[in-house]
Amino acid sequence: MIIGIAGSGRVAQALGRHLGAQLIAGRSPEHTRQAAEFIGSPRVVPFEELVCDRLIIAVTDRAIEEVVALVPAPSIALHTCGAHGAELLHALRNQGTSCGALHPLQTFASAESGFAALTHSAFAVDGDPEAVAWAEEIANLLQGTILRIPAAARALYHAAAVLASNDVVATVDAAIQILQGIGIAEPEARRALGPIARAALENTLENGAEAALTGPVERSDFETVHRHLVALKNVPRAIEELYRAAGMQALDISRRRRLNRNG
Repeated sequence: MIIGIAGSGRVAQALGRHLGAQLIAGRSPEHTRQAAEFIGSPRVVPFEELVCDRLIIAVTDRAIEEVVALVPAPSIALHTCGAHGAELLHALRNQGTSCGALHPLQTFASAESGFAALTHSAFAVDGDPEAVAWAEEIANLLQGTILRIPAAARALYHAAAVLASNDVVATVDAAIQILQGIGIAEPEARRALGPIARAALENTLENGAEAALTGPVERSDFETVHRHLVALKNVPRAIEELYRAAGMQALDISRRRRLNRNG
């Protein structure tokens, strides 16, 4: 069985290495050569010569259909887009390919960190039966959790992924900027916020948001919240709005906590 990888980015490299891909194609010859070295030296070919039995298409969302138009039809093809289902591969499906989506619910800061993090991650799968079977085989190989996410729910699923990863980065960065604004250097701010951020995340994941929530909203200390909002008039508006939005979610968690206690 020949496995091909379409794409040379971080996701393509991490999955390609785990799967032992034999062929790889990418836009940039130099980047694709480097990706091949990371994977384990699969043969580098043009997209039009990516002849394989099973294909992983790991390119940017907007490039998927362009790549689909170039590659020869394999028996099974999976794309790694989180926001869409197998419908993006309809041109291959029309040629008899079993098509699906395999989205690793993981962040890929680098190929190396992504390769390590893929083990025990969750994978959102969708598509035709044979494609789903291969997607689940990959997830099981990586000791991962399988999430059956139909195409109609992919956008909501992907929004949840963004909130849990990209928006965590954005929230911590906002806190770092606030500390920088009062004279704390960026490296020191990161070190100072690390323990509290890690503890809050671990408590939430281990015990749930209602048990993990602390702070002025949970204590109904709205005088302190008001003081925060007054002080935040002096920071970028996006940070103030982020604080307000997060505060409303914290208020909802606090209400649920009280209801469950009294129920």
